[in-house]
Amino acid sequence: MRVDIGLPYPLGATWDGSGVNVAVFSAHAEKIELCLFDAKGRREMSRIPLPEYTHEVWHGYFPDLRPGQVYGLRAHGPYDPANGHRFNPNKLLIDPYAKQLLGDIRWHDACFGYRVGSARQDLVMDRRDSAFVMPKCVVTDTAATWGNDVRPHRPWEETIIYEAHVKGMTVLHPDMPEQLRGTFGGLADSRVIDYLVKLGITAIEFLPVQAFFDDRYLVEKRLVNYWGYNTVGFFAPAPRYISPGGGLHEFKRMVRKLHEAGIEVILDVVYNHTAEGNELGPTLSFRGLDNANYYILGDDPRYYYDTTGCGNTVNLKHPRVLQMVMDSLRYWVEECHVDGFRFDLATALGRERDSFEPSSVFFDTVRQDPVLSRVKLIAEPWDLGPDGYQLGNFPPGWAEWNGAYRDWVRSFWRGDERATPDLASALLGSAGMFDRRGRRPWASINLITAHDGFTLADLYAYNERHNEANKEDNRDGHSDNRSWNCGVEGPTDDEDIKALRAKMRRNAIATLLLSQGTPMILMGDEVGRTQHGNNNAYCQDNEMNWLSWDGRSEEDEAFLQFVRRLAAYRRNHPRLRLKNFLHGQIVAEKYRDVSWLRPSGEPMTDEDWGDPGLKSFGLMLCDERGTCILILINGFHEPLEFSLPRELGAAGWKMVMRTDTGQWPVWEAMRTPHTLELADRSMVVLEGRVR
Repeated sequence: MRVDIGLPYPLGATWDGSGVNVAVFSAHAEKIELCLFDAKGRREMSRIPLPEYTHEVWHGYFPDLRPGQVYGLRAHGPYDPANGHRFNPNKLLIDPYAKQLLGDIRWHDACFGYRVGSARQDLVMDRRDSAFVMPKCVVTDTAATWGNDVRPHRPWEETIIYEAHVKGMTVLHPDMPEQLRGTFGGLADSRVIDYLVKLGITAIEFLPVQAFFDDRYLVEKRLVNYWGYNTVGFFAPAPRYISPGGGLHEFKRMVRKLHEAGIEVILDVVYNHTAEGNELGPTLSFRGLDNANYYILGDDPRYYYDTTGCGNTVNLKHPRVLQMVMDSLRYWVEECHVDGFRFDLATALGRERDSFEPSSVFFDTVRQDPVLSRVKLIAEPWDLGPDGYQLGNFPPGWAEWNGAYRDWVRSFWRGDERATPDLASALLGSAGMFDRRGRRPWASINLITAHDGFTLADLYAYNERHNEANKEDNRDGHSDNRSWNCGVEGPTDDEDIKALRAKMRRNAIATLLLSQGTPMILMGDEVGRTQHGNNNAYCQDNEMNWLSWDGRSEEDEAFLQFVRRLAAYRRNHPRLRLKNFLHGQIVAEKYRDVSWLRPSGEPMTDEDWGDPGLKSFGLMLCDERGTCILILINGFHEPLEFSLPRELGAAGWKMVMRTDTGQWPVWEAMRTPHTLELADRSMVVLEGRVR
């Protein structure tokens, strides 16, 4: 095998049309070897030391290698955990820049750099070769013909996000070829895309699709890492989502098909930790290449500084590690045409040890980047470290998952006291948290449900979590669900309870789609998907997590139509998705852009807002032409009469939607009397025009 010096950039194994340049960062390694395997990755054919070392990068050029070559890495250096070094040349390592992986990990004690079971734990090096149980890397030609692919570039204020799982979205589709179900190819199917378009969503946010593996403890329980929050390859798509023969191009084709339908692609990414866990975790890649630089180590460098709850924290303060993350993000944008990212445990990305810094090196680097600063950036604004809850504190240009919105809406509709002022804030984009530094209402990603927690159907069917299927004795998952089972825990044949649950679902989704900010709908909520009370279904690769495409009840089909109409109503009424926060400015005669009303029709007072038992109010949104949308909300368990504002033209108010029945009247006029009875626990939307 011929080998030349090559270049220390770009990092990874890069095909240039004539050969392959290999470059690997490691500041502490004494030697890096390129290991070549047969096409199936079963037999190691040769090991070739990278011949040159420049600026802490080992590199070489291989004119005889071609795309499709299967390879891995080995790193020589000190095995000295007490000083933060865990080199072990017996362990085959994944190239951090690999664009494609072959195979899956097969858990064995050889995956670990130390001798499992030793009384000295990780201090004793294991000398078994791990190649026979490790996935391999594949040299990839990333060139693709995108043709006339046009990014949708949806404005934030028009965005409706749909959080989905690649497999769960299509694995049950009855009309799809079996080999495409649960893959990127399945999501490119026109029937799936048509469903999304009719639903009214503008962006699909995928749970992690970067390469990950099933944790050993889950495999031993015959469970899986279904969600995927344990990344080991930041450039490679997860092999489990690629159909036979699909490769990277299958992902790209999916993106192009979604773009053709006007749907943006957002990836949920995990750069805060890796799948290697704590000091007793496996040696798969970063740990074996340069443990002391890839991870933040503790005061005792044998251990890791962990703010993620997953055993380690990626060291974004190191320039090469930061470069890897930035290169990865740009790769998915420029090479794969994705439109944005949701960052898992994003507080960890901006930490200065025990504190959070919005101007940390990561956030400042993203902010000045000419590529990344123009895509959608969404933070999960918390981690498990000190002062980890940082909702509202991320820099301009970022949106944030609004966990407070979720709690406020759930609390109100559950009937909690003192919940109404918080709901009012939620309806107007949570301005108290986001209206500063020029941020806009879209910075609030409004959600009532997400992958982590109850589904919408379960929110009104269970008071308690039921996570026994996770085999952790029901100890895992949140206990603060703010749910309400409507009188019976779990399934019931009681028609009154079923009707109440259906109404509560309509209340919740109507609140979501009538609020300022960016709404996010969880996959399947629109058709009553249930996890049977499991609020932490991270390890359930079964119908608990899959979207059902047939056999839906009439009730679920009716709810699907209700959601579609709500999304269309939001799309057609800019007052529900404003670019700027509302501050009660006069816009039409004496009417303000936003007004809060008592059930009597009079303006709300400070005394009203301070009433702990307040559970009903009206929200009126008016534009410069005097056109008003009136949202009436009754959180009481009994009907309530509302007086409607009288200063309208002859046509008076016209009803648009009501959640007690789920019907959308054809502009049902409300001429006389100027009162309206709201059913218990319900909402009504009306439209009118100021004289």
